[in-house]
Order: sequence, then structure tokens, then C-alpha cells
Amino acid sequence: MAPHVCFIGLGNLPVLAPEYSNYPAGGEQLQHTLLARAFVRRGWRASMVVFDHGQRDGAIWDGVRTYKAYRPDEGIPVMRFLYPRWTKLQSALERARADIYYTSCAGAELGQVVMSARRHGAKVVFRIASDSDCDPRALLVRYWRDRRLYRWGLARADLVLAQTPEQQRALRRNYGRESQVLGLAVEAAGRRLAWSERDIDALWVANMRALKRPQLFVEAAARLPDLTFHLAGARMPGDEALYEEVRARSASLPNVTFHGFVPQHRIGALFERARLHVSTSETEGFPNTFVQAWSHGTPVVTFLDPGGIVSGKGMGAAVSCSEELSAAIARLARDEAAWQSASSSSTRYFDEHLNESQTVSAYMEAISGLLRPASTAPFASVGN
Repeated sequence: MAPHVCFIGLGNLPVLAPEYSNYPAGGEQLQHTLLARAFVRRGWRASMVVFDHGQRDGAIWDGVRTYKAYRPDEGIPVMRFLYPRWTKLQSALERARADIYYTSCAGAELGQVVMSARRHGAKVVFRIASDSDCDPRALLVRYWRDRRLYRWGLARADLVLAQTPEQQRALRRNYGRESQVLGLAVEAAGRRLAWSERDIDALWVANMRALKRPQLFVEAAARLPDLTFHLAGARMPGDEALYEEVRARSASLPNVTFHGFVPQHRIGALFERARLHVSTSETEGFPNTFVQAWSHGTPVVTFLDPGGIVSGKGMGAAVSCSEELSAAIARLARDEAAWQSASSSSTRYFDEHLNESQTVSAYMEAISGLLRPASTAPFASVGN
């Protein structure tokens, strides 16, 4: 029988099911959905554990069966860690009864998934979502209890996947944990408009969090009033004041369009119109937005350059301060020849290195190895 992989991504439903796309989602939700759909197309079984948004338990989209855990706002603070969150998550995992459980992002959830999998002999794959997942001093995990569960689960996951060699080295150094580097799952290349057909000079796309630093983008817009700047991002719990601050500042600048939340299935249209994608994050893994931009031939201007490929491959510019950010945007948005060179490099890299078939096959091979006898598995992960 074909392997059954269950993706534990509570926020996945807005990406998988268009009728729920009014809820915000991020890069990992997109990754889970792309992989799940690809596995189904290749004959595997795929399911997901997701939030309860009122959908029917067991509902299927694109061949992916979903099991609902709990409502995002369900339960009494403090007490809800056990009920409903722990108990209903465990119930959903039991109903899925998968061969492999696949989860991402540092937090208590990893430890809970490992506990459930061990009860019926299933395997666990954990994928690093951000560089901060690889360093206990930088973890974006609020509670001590959750950090402990994360460390416990990280040591006992059957396979850990890193996005970059830098993450792989950091995991080994900080946690004594081995991992395998695999690239991002990708969508098919989008439309690639000419420079003259694009009406957005600079595009910023991310959930509106403090660590994403959208203020730097708006500051650049104020310095470059002749260029058009667009922001797309959802209001996130705990960062509501930041969202309102950025929206108000954007409204005061005639060259800035503030879109707010844009569903994942509509974001490609913005990348298609943009001459540049700008990332101002202070920490990332390998951003999905880079891949989305390059698929449309849109160069990237970024503070973080994973593996040095943006600058090394000529696919945009890596910057280190707000002055360099403004200068890079101005150069690439105003100079058609410079933009064309960066755009061509972006499309070439996407076409040659971000092939869906190769990427999905690598994931399937790594996961299949967990189901073979130990002596024949192509990759063995270790932990403590």
C-alpha cells in the first residue's frame, strides 16, 4: 500500500481550501499544501491536521483528507494548553493513523507529535522553517514548557530536514542533531511580464510581524517618491499595533498602496506586476516569497541572503542598512538594463534549480527511507 503522510499544519486550510482563504497563512502552510498535493498526484496518500474552522471532519480537497483539531480561539488561557489543544490534537493524530507525520516550526507541537507517533509505530519528519529554529537562544517560542517539548521532540524525530547548509551546521552545533538539506517545494512558473508591463516598482509580502520590519520598506518609499511601493500582509496576534502603524504611515504617502491581507491564491498576481520583491526580515529560513518572485522573473532585494545566492547569482541585491536598501531599489527599478539582467538570472535559476519534479522526488525518497529496514535506509538521522 502507498505510504500515508499526515501534515500537521494547523493553519494549512486557508491554502488548501479556497473557501477558507480569508484566514491568514504563511510560507510553511504553502509548503505543506504543495507537498501534499504533489504526493497525491504521485499516488501517495496525504492528509492534514488543521484548525477547526467549522468544516466537516474528514473533508477532502485535492485528494488531501483533513482532520480538525480545535478552533484557534478555543479554551481558557493557561488551561487550554491541555484542553482543548493537547487533547484534541492527539485525537486528530489518532484519527489520521498515518505512516509518517510531517510537521514544521519550533514549538511544543513537535514533542506532542512524536509522542503520538510512538504509540502506534509511526515515523516523524520535522522540517526547519526558520534559522531561529536552530538556535535555543533565538527560538521564537514564548514558554519554557514549549521550548522543552521542542528540544525533546527534535532529539527524537526520525528525520529532520533543513532548508540550507547553514541551518544544518547550526542544528549540529546547538542541538547535536543531524539533518538533511532539501529545497523548497515549488509551484509551476508564473507569467513573466516585460519591464515596461509592470506597474509596481517594489513589492513587500509577509505576515505583519515585528521581525519582518515593514517600517524599513515604508521608509524607503518615503525616500523614493517617484517609485510605486505596495505592501501585502495580514494582521497578526500580538502585532496589531504594528499593523495599524504601518497602515497609517502608508496612507500618508501617495506612492504607497497598502493591501493588507491578500489570500495565497491571489498573491501571484502581485509578484507578476512587480519589478522587485523586497524582504526586510531580520530572520528567515529560505523564504517562499523569493521562489514566488523568481518564478515570475522578479528580482529580490533583501537583508538576508541565504547561501549568498541572491547576490552570487545576480538575482537582485543583498543589503545591510536602510540607505543600501533605498539605493538598490532605485537602481533596479529605474535602470531597465540592470533589471533585465537580474530578471533573466532569476528566471534561469528558477527553471534550472527549482524544478517541482526533482524537489518532490527528493522528499519522497527521503521519507521512503524511513519505511525501509534500517540497514538499507539511505539516510540515518541521530539525536540525543
